[in-house]
Amino acid sequence: MKQYDITPTPKPRMTQQDRWKKRPPVLRYHAFCDHVRLLGVTLPFCDYHVIFVLPMPNSWSKKKRAEMNGKPHQVRPDKDNLEKALLDAIFDEDCKVWDGRATKVWGESGKIIITTIGAQYVYSDIASATA
Repeated sequence: MKQYDITPTPKPRMTQQDRWKKRPPVLRYHAFCDHVRLLGVTLPFCDYHVIFVLPMPNSWSKKKRAEMNGKPHQVRPDKDNLEKALLDAIFDEDCKVWDGRATKVWGESGKIIITTIGAQYVYSDIASATA
């Protein structure tokens, strides 16, 4: 298990104007990618589980913070946009990644936790099932 103290950032929907217009979401995304590369975050091509720990808002009470710590994060940003940002930051070509899992939960501070999971199935069974 590897743990990185990085606040997860989703990949924004880019437009042509983002080449010259410096929108805050795009700047945050590029800073996130630079931070991931600087820390040397790695990910296997398969059998990984990424847990995105998103920080709770400062406006929440201590009671709500204690109640929600570690619970599922069911609001924006979307899980797939978080995973997409991480994959694009790690790999030049992420087309080789073919199997993985991502989860997002609430936490006191932003973190990315990467674990390797054992194969849940035998790959030869998949080949015989698709033939």
